[in-house]
Amino acid sequence: MELLSNTVALSRMQFALTAIFHMLWPVLTTGMGIYLVIVEGVWLKTRNPDYYHHARFWAKFYVLNFGIGVATGIPMEFQFGTNWAPFSEAVGNFFGSVIGFEASWAFMLEAAFLGIMLFGWERVNPIIHFTSTILVAVGANLSTLWILTANSWMQTPAGGEMVDGKFIVHDYFQAILNPFMVNSVLHMFFATLETSLFVIGGISAWYIFNNRQSAFFSKSLKIALAAAIAVAPLQIYIGHLSGEQVYHYQPSKLAAMEAQWHTTPAGQPADWSLIAFPNDKAEKNDWEITVPNALGYILEFKKNLSEPVRGLSEWKPEDRPHLVGLIYYAFRTMIAIGFFFAGLMLFSTLQWLRGKLSPENISQQKLLMLGWIFAAPLGYIAVESGWIVRCVGRQPWTLYGQIRTVDAASHLPASNVLVSLIAFASVYTILFIAAMYFGSRIIRRGPNLELPIPSLEISKPAINTTPGEFVPDERPVEAEQ
Repeated sequence: MELLSNTVALSRMQFALTAIFHMLWPVLTTGMGIYLVIVEGVWLKTRNPDYYHHARFWAKFYVLNFGIGVATGIPMEFQFGTNWAPFSEAVGNFFGSVIGFEASWAFMLEAAFLGIMLFGWERVNPIIHFTSTILVAVGANLSTLWILTANSWMQTPAGGEMVDGKFIVHDYFQAILNPFMVNSVLHMFFATLETSLFVIGGISAWYIFNNRQSAFFSKSLKIALAAAIAVAPLQIYIGHLSGEQVYHYQPSKLAAMEAQWHTTPAGQPADWSLIAFPNDKAEKNDWEITVPNALGYILEFKKNLSEPVRGLSEWKPEDRPHLVGLIYYAFRTMIAIGFFFAGLMLFSTLQWLRGKLSPENISQQKLLMLGWIFAAPLGYIAVESGWIVRCVGRQPWTLYGQIRTVDAASHLPASNVLVSLIAFASVYTILFIAAMYFGSRIIRRGPNLELPIPSLEISKPAINTTPGEFVPDERPVEAEQ
């Protein structure tokens, strides 16, 4: 097969595999970190033991996802040196700094206080513990900030210029605050938060559906729903702003997202493609259903376009993205899930206002609980779809308009890349099975409501200066999985 001897294609496949797999884990920790801050804060405010037990229960999922997220994130950064060395050499003075910020600011902050959050109960003052939980959440979300800053800069390079094959930074702040940066960070921040809320809500709904501790899990479902009331519509709005930016800065990506082959001039309406069979070779859609005049309303909230929407045929084949069908359907999958979340949120809120989510009634809402269970994995699919649109749609560029992907890849024997690709696929399959096993075990066991509630007084010293002595069953509950 020609593909097996193509180093660039294999390197792209390897990076796609490692990025898609890695993305599954921090998506949950960044959002769940905020959720843990909320439940611990409510516990400190109300002293209701249910919220303490929620903090201990959901922290188990945080640890599981954090561990695999770290293990799968490190190989991604190594790949910039192994598989994408020319790219790293050309842009390392900015790109390397930002990736370094992610490791030194975000990850170290999160890792430093994670131990106190997990093992500090009764060992440190509750305020110190709560502060540690906040800093863990801040560290997790700082990762989002720096990773999206780096990727946004790859989409819209700013703050310098290419000189003799290397990017020379003239203004670091301009490079960081590149045109895509703010909306991209916000879009990913709300994506991780929304995914976490519907995972928490979905797991809670599973317990309620099976009549296990319904009153307890009605609290976590309501917290997730209350947050989703704000998050779901905000995410749709920020997604629209991101689409506007693609319209202005990356017209070839927009053309691929809409499978639009021919240009619609300014001042005219344009149909919106609802579903189509794009044909790259023939440069047309073999079959299509469109909504008349809708594209102008989607892009600019008016019928006639103020700027042209360029078609893919305006670019040479080597200067435009391919895999148009993948980009087209990934974009629609992301959009459909976003609106499904908003619809589920609206219907759930209506039932809440009608008193149907009270502890005595919530177990009867079987259909609604099934909706939340169905929604639990959808956030992951939406996030992965968004990244496919973002990175596949950027092609043929690694640094948009500056460095082509074919020039960014290392000159390695294809067989070497194939071996490492197979190795990554094998190890990640084992990791995924292990994560599913331990995650399902956490769910099957459920929360330990017999855990003693910490008092305001510290019952255990933060540092024990007495000689060590083995004490059975002293491990924190998070470490017993």
